[in-house]
Amino acid sequence: MLLIHCPYCDEDRPEVEFTYGGEAHIARPLDPSALTDVEWEGYLYLRKNTRGDHAERWRHMHGCARFFNAVRNTVTDRIVVTYKSGEARPAGDAA
Repeated sequence: MLLIHCPYCDEDRPEVEFTYGGEAHIARPLDPSALTDVEWEGYLYLRKNTRGDHAERWRHMHGCARFFNAVRNTVTDRIVVTYKSGEARPAGDAA
């Protein structure tokens, strides 16, 4: 079973307590109505499909219920590092 470290609770908990929230660090457009249909489609649907270390959003549903970010290796399915929402991606996470 995959153990995920919640940076808010400061505990390693089983993955069944968490839900995946998609790719991390996706900024919502300031004025969505000014985007073309192609630009809006890109914002909504186009995501990186990185092989290796990938920044993701997770939510500790059965704990503190807060969102946080994690760098997960998509090849090994191991969590490299977790960090609080709003923080920059750690520099030393090998990505």
